[in-house]
Amino acid sequence: MVVMDSGLDTRRIAHPTQRIFTGRVVRFLEGYTREIAVGQPVLVAVLAAAGVGALLMLVVRSVLPGSGGRTRRRWKELRKGPEYLVTPVRLRDNTGGLYEVELHGHLPQSALHPADHVQLTLRPQRDPDLPPRIERIVNLTTGQLLTPRTATLWTHLGPPLLLQAVLGVLLVLGVVAWSALT
Repeated sequence: MVVMDSGLDTRRIAHPTQRIFTGRVVRFLEGYTREIAVGQPVLVAVLAAAGVGALLMLVVRSVLPGSGGRTRRRWKELRKGPEYLVTPVRLRDNTGGLYEVELHGHLPQSALHPADHVQLTLRPQRDPDLPPRIERIVNLTTGQLLTPRTATLWTHLGPPLLLQAVLGVLLVLGVVAWSALT
């Protein structure tokens, strides 16, 4: 004779299809990391522009002896892309249906707890098999408006490299404008 555990919820977990979902947080599942793909054309363009800026910086370093340079990250490191945290979240709507969404990035630890009543703004992901991801959370229990923050391509490349690329683009534009005027 097989004894069934009546406390076990065997209903199917669904993915919400609407853009706005209101319900209660049931639980947070174990998080894992996912990588953002870095497009090679974007990376080549940024690195080419930064290379021109690096030439200017090399000239400045040769004139000013005390300005040391930082080590550059390798192509492989830049190509790999940033990783961000993905936390599956189980929710229950007011009809008792169980749903799953994904929280990408980080929130303050005390911002969201199981049993909180929330209103979520959701966005479908490129892979239709994945649950929608949370864009914005209104915690109706505490009245907080929360926006999860993830790493982006631009934060991965970093301000020094991006500033160097902007400097390189400005230098090239200046040379082109100078040659057009003369």
